[in-house]
Amino acid sequence: MTREQWLIIGAFAITYFVWGSTYLANYWAIDSLPPFGMCGVRFLTAGGLLYGISWFRGDRTPPTRRQWANAGLLGVMFLSVGVGGVVWAQQWVDTSMAALLVAFQPLLIMLLLWGFFANRPPAKAFLGAIISIFGMSLLIGQPELVSGRAEILGLLAILFAVLTWAYGMILNPRLDLGQNRFRATAMQMLIGGGVAMVFSLLIGEWEGWSAAQLSSKTVLSLAYLVIFGAIIAFSAFNFLMRTVSPEKAATSTYVNPVVALLLGAALNNEAVTLQSIIAGGVLLTGVYFINSSKSAKPVFESNEGAEELPLPGKTVLKR
Repeated sequence: MTREQWLIIGAFAITYFVWGSTYLANYWAIDSLPPFGMCGVRFLTAGGLLYGISWFRGDRTPPTRRQWANAGLLGVMFLSVGVGGVVWAQQWVDTSMAALLVAFQPLLIMLLLWGFFANRPPAKAFLGAIISIFGMSLLIGQPELVSGRAEILGLLAILFAVLTWAYGMILNPRLDLGQNRFRATAMQMLIGGGVAMVFSLLIGEWEGWSAAQLSSKTVLSLAYLVIFGAIIAFSAFNFLMRTVSPEKAATSTYVNPVVALLLGAALNNEAVTLQSIIAGGVLLTGVYFINSSKSAKPVFESNEGAEELPLPGKTVLKR
């Protein structure tokens, strides 16, 4: 196997297992920090560290305005809205349910590709969509888990966050972010984290808060999220977005819910109902059908002056 193939395998492993654990880490991190404020601290810190790593590695060519704008767009979509919305919802939604809701992402990617790029899914993908929707209805149709207005708002926030993330995954390969993956990731974190922090201040999340309220659980979880969840995992995710298709990069949704469910039950005393297990199995089966189907047309059209990005097999994406 080539070095590139080993890097792809390692990146998949990181996004599968590390991101599966971040649902519980996020829940613990907002134990004594406001949700959007925590995301702001997390990504501003991680972005600053990652940008410094890029600088000391020798790449000191300043990014163009276009690259900053593109990174800002993705940073807001992935981090401010995508991660921020899920973390905010975790005040009321269990970590395992949040992870299963995020598993709905491949269906949204399929629909967006169809709607915006006329990439009609094959019959197998439509079958997967029907199965996924049935699994989702089983999941959210549990009165013991969705019992009030706050839980419903949390579910809606997660679905909106996942929709935003899915569209960002489709846009990512089409945008010029520069050749330095570390710096591109850092730029997204700096802008996404900055927007999350500004939003946190605007909605008054920090009113009445003091450093004395910080718990050790929050500090340790935040450190884990910065180092593993942000710097390592998000860098791995961006690497995958440059080397494999969005559908393949989204396969982490198979494993993340399982990791989140096991950790939530073992370490956070979360209830795992039989209906949740069945719903999760049905939903992930639908996701498998979607991701294993073959599209008849290329996902992306070529852009003038775009750089070719080779993918496994014969597919080539352009950005």
